Amino acid sequence: MKIICIGRNYADHARELNHDTGLAEGADEPLWFLKPDTAMLRNNDPFYIPAFTQEVHYECELVVKICRVGRAISERFAHRYYDEVGLGIDFTARDLQRRAIAEGLPWERAKAFDHSAALSPRFIPLTELGGDVQRLRFKLEVNGRVRQRGDTSQMLLSVDRLVASVSQYMTLRMGDLLFTGTPAGVGPVTPGDTLRATLEGRELLNFDIR
Repeated sequence: MKIICIGRNYADHARELNHDTGLAEGADEPLWFLKPDTAMLRNNDPFYIPAFTQEVHYECELVVKICRVGRAISERFAHRYYDEVGLGIDFTARDLQRRAIAEGLPWERAKAFDHSAALSPRFIPLTELGGDVQRLRFKLEVNGRVRQRGDTSQMLLSVDRLVASVSQYMTLRMGDLLFTGTPAGVGPVTPGDTLRATLEGRELLNFDIR
C-alpha cells in the first residue's frame, strides 16, 4: 500500500507558503511525493508531536482510495480506478521542510515520519456524494474554529489527471491512497489542540494533538 501525496494543487495554498505554484493553468504534471505505510495514523488516534521538530503544520486533504490495479492509465479512464473518498491530514514538519527546500534536498524527513498521515476511519462511496469527485467540499476545524475550507472544483489538476499522471511512473494497486492537495489555511498544531474535519457535512476526523 502506497501513500501518494500531491503538492501545490491549490493556488491559494502555494501562495500562502510563498511558492510559485509550478502548475500554470493547463499544466499536465503534478508535484508529488510518497509516505510509507508507517506514516498512517488511523481510527482518530491522537497525534503526538515528534521531538525532532519545533513546528508541525496540519494540511487537510481529500483522499482518494484506489480500487483496482493499473499503470499508464489514460485520463479518460482514470475514474474507473477509484470509487470512494475520505479525508486525511498531511502533517508536515515545516521547519525541516524549509531547510530541505533551501538546501535542495528531498522532503522525506519533513513529510514521511511516523503517523504523519492521519486517515479518516471510513471512506464514503462517491455515489453517496453525488458522483462527481470535482464537486466536493470539506473543512477543517481546530479547537472549534474553521481553519481550512476546500472545494475540489478549485484543484489545479483534477483527480483524474493526478491518477493518470502518477500511473505513468508507478503501478497503482488496490488500497493505495492519493492525498490530493490542501487548500489555504494551513498552520501549526500544539499539544491540547483538537482537529475535526468534515466532508460534505459528514464528520470523518476528530482527534487530539498531544
